[in-house]
Amino acid sequence: MKKFSTQTMLRAAAAPAALSLALLSTQAFAQEPQNAEAEAGDETIIVTGSLIRNPNLVQSTPVNVTSAEDIALRQNNVAEEVLRDIPGVVPSIGSAVNNGNGGASYVDLRGLGSFRNIVLLDGNRIAPSGLVGRVDLNNIPLALVERVESLTGGASTTYGADAVSGVVNFVTRKDFAGVELSLGNKITEQGDGNYFRSDLTIGANFDDNRGNATLSIGYQNSDPVYQGQRDFSINNISSFSGTFGGSGTGVPSRFSGTRPIDTATGLPSTDPTVANGGVRQVNPATGQAVPTFALYNFNPLNIFQTPFRRFNVFSTARYEVADGIEVYSRALFSKQHVDTIIAESGSFGGSVTIPLSNPYLPAAMRNQFCAFNVGAAGTYTPRFTPAECAAAATATSPTDPAFRSVTVTLNRRAVEVGPRISDFQTTIFDYRAGIRGDITDSIGFDVSGAYGESENTQTQQNYTLQSRIRTAVYATNTTSCLAGAPGGADPGASTGCVPVNIFGPAGSITSAMIPYLTANATTSNRTSLAQVRGIISGEAPVTIPFASDAISFAVGGEFRKYTAAQASDSLSQTAGELGGAGGAAPNIYGGYEVYEGVAELNIPLVQDKPGFDSLVLETGIRQSHYKVDAPTTPQFDTTTYKVGGSWAPVADFKVRGMYAHSVRAPNIFELFSPVTTGLTNLAVDPCAGAAPTTNANLRAVCLAQGAPAGTIGSINQPTAGQANATGGGNLALKPETSDSYTVGFVFTPTSFIPGLSLTVDYYNIKVEGAITQPTPGDAIASCFANLSASSASDPACTIIRRNPATGALDGDPATTPGLFLSLSNQGVLKTDGLDVMLNYKRDIGFATLGFSVVGNYTFSSKFKSNAADPAGLDRDCVGYYSINCNPQPKFQWTQRTTLGFKMFDLSLQWRHIDKMQQEPDDIANGNGPGFIGTLPDGSFMDAQHIKAYDYFDLAARFDVTRNFEFVVTVNNLFDRKPPIVGSTIGTTTYNSGNTYPSTYDALGRAFAVSAKVKF
Repeated sequence: MKKFSTQTMLRAAAAPAALSLALLSTQAFAQEPQNAEAEAGDETIIVTGSLIRNPNLVQSTPVNVTSAEDIALRQNNVAEEVLRDIPGVVPSIGSAVNNGNGGASYVDLRGLGSFRNIVLLDGNRIAPSGLVGRVDLNNIPLALVERVESLTGGASTTYGADAVSGVVNFVTRKDFAGVELSLGNKITEQGDGNYFRSDLTIGANFDDNRGNATLSIGYQNSDPVYQGQRDFSINNISSFSGTFGGSGTGVPSRFSGTRPIDTATGLPSTDPTVANGGVRQVNPATGQAVPTFALYNFNPLNIFQTPFRRFNVFSTARYEVADGIEVYSRALFSKQHVDTIIAESGSFGGSVTIPLSNPYLPAAMRNQFCAFNVGAAGTYTPRFTPAECAAAATATSPTDPAFRSVTVTLNRRAVEVGPRISDFQTTIFDYRAGIRGDITDSIGFDVSGAYGESENTQTQQNYTLQSRIRTAVYATNTTSCLAGAPGGADPGASTGCVPVNIFGPAGSITSAMIPYLTANATTSNRTSLAQVRGIISGEAPVTIPFASDAISFAVGGEFRKYTAAQASDSLSQTAGELGGAGGAAPNIYGGYEVYEGVAELNIPLVQDKPGFDSLVLETGIRQSHYKVDAPTTPQFDTTTYKVGGSWAPVADFKVRGMYAHSVRAPNIFELFSPVTTGLTNLAVDPCAGAAPTTNANLRAVCLAQGAPAGTIGSINQPTAGQANATGGGNLALKPETSDSYTVGFVFTPTSFIPGLSLTVDYYNIKVEGAITQPTPGDAIASCFANLSASSASDPACTIIRRNPATGALDGDPATTPGLFLSLSNQGVLKTDGLDVMLNYKRDIGFATLGFSVVGNYTFSSKFKSNAADPAGLDRDCVGYYSINCNPQPKFQWTQRTTLGFKMFDLSLQWRHIDKMQQEPDDIANGNGPGFIGTLPDGSFMDAQHIKAYDYFDLAARFDVTRNFEFVVTVNNLFDRKPPIVGSTIGTTTYNSGNTYPSTYDALGRAFAVSAKVKF
């Protein structure tokens, strides 16, 4: 059986040997191999970016490698942490994301979307998490990872759809023999955020090394870090006014439908020119609804680090059943919990009907309810006469002719209930088994099958139910609720309804009232992936006349079947029922099958000739047929291909390049998700405030979008910078296409600077017909950027639908669709940049010096949601942040310097993030400039600019004995505080706690220790 070790493959692929250094993103040095047995026995060939299993393969695409040694020095606990700091990787959902975290972690290569790259385990797919089809990085067994390889650019030819921006391949150790126990603990200088990790790995070779079996078991647990535990995030700060506050939904209650108070008489105003005044808040001392109110500071209960608990098992086995024939298997199991914690639930703009005889209704507010009414044209008429109002105050039964009620919009945060907690429990298993062997001395085969399932169950706790709030306020005494509340749960006689006091200060909702108002809700997402794959690869008996090596090839076929389903209980499915949940979670089911054929060639054209140390051509093609589980949906046939090569005029210098045409078919969520209303980010609504009162075209547009006439001039900005948005899947979607190319060189001057390697590669990726949706800024700009007399009938304007009671863009999702953000094939994505990797290692006498740099310079990262619109915005997000752009620095690098002594390594890592600023188009299209100035606490904030940031991490590794290793790491050595830009200038997912915690360190200086014992 002709097999080659991973080390042999890497050395040969380097051509010459020093090139293997160029593949390492950062490098640590120990005095002996971390696993000598594995290095000696490893015979599995894994070449990220190719199906050809040939140890002499010289690839034409750049691969960035992070070693296990570097992971150990950084004390990374989960795979998402490994990838987060790699230049060119844009932060995605991870442990630093709270509001918007679905209980999983993902990677986003080049900022093109986490669903446009593939995560592999030993070169193979594993079951995805969720309907989008992404792999949850929390499930990767980090204890057995030998290295992490990331390949930039289209890799769809090798791996199929989704590899538009590249792949990340986690390569595990093979033929492990012995016992290895590792324990680690990490804690911040503030004494919080404790993170414990333990892993036990047991492996053995047997039957004269014909077989091996390895089992790894791990457990992890991390504690939350609350934003209230950091001085810069205790108070929520508006990015545009610099004021402290947060959400307009707080305590006491706020109502829309209450007449302003006349300052001269203290009674409801009778001036017909005074409009509704938007939302009014109860003054508990007087019982009146007043036009001024305090915002609610929701920051302290939000978190910077999500609590995480995981138990995982990973095993591998192989056995050579006959000469040249080997069977193998791999099994992965993981069960994890991720908790997100956000401020309390309540009624966020939901309508309620209140009897005028409600026992908790203050008399002053009853008079306001009675006196207020605004007609369609904004005219004022009393709702009830004083006599009717007085009679209604004592009418306790709906059958009483004097009974009266009012319907108003309620904003009241139930602080008494406690924070909203979403517990995400994910269970995944994924099994693979196969057989591989020799067909001839130079050609082998590999046939395998795999099946995996992932189930993510979300349990939402401490959410109030809007229907029960409606029932509990529809009461005329303090002990029982009336039946028949409009939109309520209609309790009847035995539901346990306790009337609720929404008119008092914090604490007015008592412990006796809370049980009826709340209930847990659950939503489960289950996905499965079945695979069958067969590959024949090796060397063909053909050699080009000027080359010494034969042509290498791979041909094969693949079948994959995906299914995904979301199942929700009735509470989760009802729009607006869970207070502050952001929209309904409908039942969804979908699936598709993929049949594929693939071929790759690696052709040495010239070797060992003057001016041509090597000249190699690399090419490949994949033909795919997608069969979607929907009879009315067209089936997809796609073709992806690549062509590239490398030229080394001398052994020390090589030029390489690759062109790839990739195709990504729509995923299950994009196809099958029904249209629903949820939340998006929008800090500034053009219809808010006084602007519509002086601009006739703007006023007409606001009215055409559903704003009541009486609200013009007093519409509020979206609560907490979040507006409603409506969107969903589209069965008419077609595959998107991508063209990418990389051009670069490799310099390894072994003859005069041994130990040095340098790679520089330019990449360019363009996705056309991209499956995208408009950003909130796009939706607003499409309507409001150039208003005219005809704008009120423009579909780009009328498709935006406002709250029918308040005129705002937020409120009950059952009545307020908000912005319309639909999926289509009209998008275009483009990005290009430069990757640089430099490594140097030499003996300096008293120690071994290691120096490495990985840098990325992104020239552009552009997005256009509608390529057919000549006036549409071609948005470039590099170097900018806004509600449309997550932070993506133009220049970013990671540099590590390591001194290796006999029994001790000392290593310093330097992480650099380039300066960034508020997106100019965000300013030009409505949001306006961020605040620059002194905050109420005396500190200074510049929301328009973020300076360049540098972080330093210091690590020391001690080889106490041959079998015992101890590592100490200080992250963020100089305790650099994150930039403060407020909490409304970006998306809620990434802009939280007045900063961007996924991009910058919000936890501060942290200490980590780990110990590893090997037998």
